[in-house]
Amino acid sequence: MDVKTLKKIIEIFDNSKANVLEFENEEFRIFLDKSAKAAPATAVQTPVPVEAPKAVQKVEAKPECEVEGELITSPMVGTFYQAPSPDSPPYVKVGDKVKKGQTLCIIEAMKIMNELEAEFDCEILDILVEDGQPVEFDTPLFKVKKL
Repeated sequence: MDVKTLKKIIEIFDNSKANVLEFENEEFRIFLDKSAKAAPATAVQTPVPVEAPKAVQKVEAKPECEVEGELITSPMVGTFYQAPSPDSPPYVKVGDKVKKGQTLCIIEAMKIMNELEAEFDCEILDILVEDGQPVEFDTPLFKVKKL
């Protein structure tokens, strides 16, 4: 994980309502706690054994995302959900026109449901991930056209 990505994660955490963030992969473990004012945030690099590489699931956007339109990407690592519950209709569908501040989806991270809201008025051109799919930081979620 590079320093730029780490800074972005810390910035997103600082601006969120969450009090604790813990993330771990094969290379890093990050634990951030807003309530622990005396203890600084920590990032620990752990060695990765060369002889036993771990399988990494790569999430790719559909090829159409290279055509016209802007991308809305995931602000965090988590699980993408199109609706508030399995029996509810999705927040948005292809062709919907959404207003700034309207909920687009939910990203579940560490059992916390984080609503992703539109940062501008737009039309949904494509939904690039499947419901229940794990996403990484900056994974393209929606292709949109600004209105």
